[in-house]
Amino acid sequence: MVLQGQKVAPNAALKAGVAQREADRLGAQLMFCNTFHLMLQPGAEVIGEAGGLHAFMGRDPSRPLITDSGGFQVFSLASLNAIKERGVTFQSPRDGSVVELTPERSMAIQEQLGADVAMAFDQCPPYPASYEDVREACGRTHRWLERCVTAHQRPDQALFGIVQGGVFQDLREESARVIASFDLPGCAIGGVSVGEPAAAMHEVVRWCTPLLPEHKPRYLMGVGTLPEMAQAVAHGVDLFDCVLPTRLGRHGAALVNGERWNLKNARFREDHTPLDPSCPCACCQQHSRAYLHHLIKSDEILGLTLLSLHNLTQLIRYTKAMAQAIEQGCFSEHFAPWEPNSPAAHTW
Repeated sequence: MVLQGQKVAPNAALKAGVAQREADRLGAQLMFCNTFHLMLQPGAEVIGEAGGLHAFMGRDPSRPLITDSGGFQVFSLASLNAIKERGVTFQSPRDGSVVELTPERSMAIQEQLGADVAMAFDQCPPYPASYEDVREACGRTHRWLERCVTAHQRPDQALFGIVQGGVFQDLREESARVIASFDLPGCAIGGVSVGEPAAAMHEVVRWCTPLLPEHKPRYLMGVGTLPEMAQAVAHGVDLFDCVLPTRLGRHGAALVNGERWNLKNARFREDHTPLDPSCPCACCQQHSRAYLHHLIKSDEILGLTLLSLHNLTQLIRYTKAMAQAIEQGCFSEHFAPWEPNSPAAHTW
């Protein structure tokens, strides 16, 4: 599979003022939107009445969308929810009202949203968590997947299951086998990048990917750092999502040759060279480091937008370079971030 980038737009909009058309020009293949946030605002009914997310956002129907199930909010809003076998009851972070999300409701909402790929409702345990707690979450994830499959009715929308299991090898392998047994259009590895060490995440990927179908997309959720992506691809992962490019941009940071540069630093104040002379983005082609430093120090939204566009460009260039290396049979030669002094961050 030729792997390229995916951009994250939880509220049906990219962060830092980046327009869809600008990000699309960079070559990202998917946009990721969040069921939980869109359920709260503007509401799935509003989006359904508009004709689905593509029409609501003004997005080209040929450009695919993927929606999360709301399951990640079971983890991220743990202080505001109660988990039961039926589903999860939340206190809305918007107005404090009580909201219930079940596998059936998640499917109904995602069908109204009309994304091309829908994710199954799952329980993502925190890190660290006990073996018993993770085992319980795994079992519930598998039972909820069965309910999602029964409830899902749109033949034009692919449903992906999600592997859980924390950092426990036997639970991960069992979950991978269960998820694969449903024979869905794709499988995701969830519950990573939630605080565990990077080495533990790599182990999870190594345990899971051999048990997931090779001929279907294998999706590592929430991961977007370059070395972690390269190592995951080496073990068979095809697809990623991550908020990192725009999150860094919103905080005045840029990705340059695999490093993170803080443009607030005084060393950039009189540096009139491009941020990255090799980068084709508008930020690097038209503006200097000094100008970007000035924008960030002046709290100008333009600075955050330019850095976000640059970071998205860097991420997508990296994924395109990995795809090309796979096609040319030289991936291991150029992308081996687990080796000392790897040139991986400097070959694209």
